[in-house]
Amino acid sequence: MPLWGMIIDLDKCTACRACIIACKVENNIPISSPQTVREHRVINWLEMVLFPEEGREEHPWKVRILPRPCFHCDKPPCIKVCPVFATYKNEEGIVAQIYPRCIGCRYCMNNCPYNVKKFNWFEPHWPETMKQCFNPDVSVRPRGVVEKCTFCHHRLIKAEEMAKAEGRELQDGDYLPACVQACPAGAMYFGDLNDPNSQVYHLSRSPRVFRLLEDMGTEPKVLYLTEEKSE
Repeated sequence: MPLWGMIIDLDKCTACRACIIACKVENNIPISSPQTVREHRVINWLEMVLFPEEGREEHPWKVRILPRPCFHCDKPPCIKVCPVFATYKNEEGIVAQIYPRCIGCRYCMNNCPYNVKKFNWFEPHWPETMKQCFNPDVSVRPRGVVEKCTFCHHRLIKAEEMAKAEGRELQDGDYLPACVQACPAGAMYFGDLNDPNSQVYHLSRSPRVFRLLEDMGTEPKVLYLTEEKSE
């Protein structure tokens, strides 16, 4: 059984935010108005978190960057508190959302230590010209539900159907989330963590690997590679 995971190389990431735009377009994420931004109710399934470096007083422009999608934990604390089973972990390790079942209680948001789930406070709005660009493979969520990254699960369904039509097994690289495909620096890798032949399998065993908030025991499947130190 596959175990889907992501590796992000912080030594390659340039914080261009191409992954964020690709995620928004691929998953029909509503555009944020200036008022929404002021109220801190922006919906992004993938965010670019900035951490100031030491000595910021002398160099206030120096920051470290950390792309942050849903971590699809092996032991996700969010699914334990949902009273209607609107969020769950499937057999392939993806923490999924059932939007029609969500009642908007936001217990899962409070229980997520990574703050990657977003509540849709308002009725989603797009300019008329942009409605023609909706992805038909992804639903448009109504007001009052919790949204999150799904590793573009609809792409997995397409890849499996394509492999079945061609009479072969799913191969490494057949299924890529939009953010990984759009990264111009090649800083994001995706694949089956259980497959010894996959690139993410070998990268996940690199001495540069670390997990965010690893001591919490959530066992995230989004791993980071630290920056390589120059001699």
